[in-house]
Amino acid sequence: MSKKPDQSSEPSPTESNGRQGGGRFGEGNKFAKGNPHAKRVAELRAILLGAVKDEDFKAIAKMLVQLAKGGDLPATRELFQRTLGPAVELDLIDRLESLEAKIAEIQTAKAGAN
Repeated sequence: MSKKPDQSSEPSPTESNGRQGGGRFGEGNKFAKGNPHAKRVAELRAILLGAVKDEDFKAIAKMLVQLAKGGDLPATRELFQRTLGPAVELDLIDRLESLEAKIAEIQTAKAGAN
């Protein structure tokens, strides 16, 4: 059986867990350094963005359109997702109305049983 934490005790002092008064990581806290790979990822992203010119993006976009027109389903899906956004389920309202009707049935059945 697990023991419940003592709800009446005061919270631990922030100085002992490496946090400052507002709960933020304090200076020297080894866990406050953030993502160790973020700097490298930013450097690589900058290299890629520097290497790809506007004309390259236009050429790639035209190729994607041509592939989609040619019947390439993954290219079509990529093109639509990038330009139109993710697909939205059109039957959402129908499903909600169906669920509401079932809830009403259950509530009516419970009311009749009382």
